[in-house]
Amino acid sequence: MGRFIYDNSSTSVDIEDRVLAHLRIVVMNKLRRAESFMFDVEVGDGSGRRSFWMHPSVAMQFHFFGSRQPRINRLWVEELMQTASGPNGLWIVPEPPEDEAPVTDANPPRA
Repeated sequence: MGRFIYDNSSTSVDIEDRVLAHLRIVVMNKLRRAESFMFDVEVGDGSGRRSFWMHPSVAMQFHFFGSRQPRINRLWVEELMQTASGPNGLWIVPEPPEDEAPVTDANPPRA
């Protein structure tokens, strides 16, 4: 279980290392492009949901408790990037199977 720490404060949310690794890639890429966005996440203790304004000027940390780097699912990163670019901001969507290609106009679903 990892931890997302926001604004160098006691504001943090526990998130599984695998999920956190994927979120870190999305956040890093969005902020590198100077694209601010909202990040909504369920609080692990069942006390509700928190929203964070993600901006390059805000300090944040991704603390991983595991010693191994999780395998990255490129399709999941793409889906998370799409949510981060949408009107509701980034939220954790279920991980798709790695062999499942994303549906686009150039890749319509087969009947």
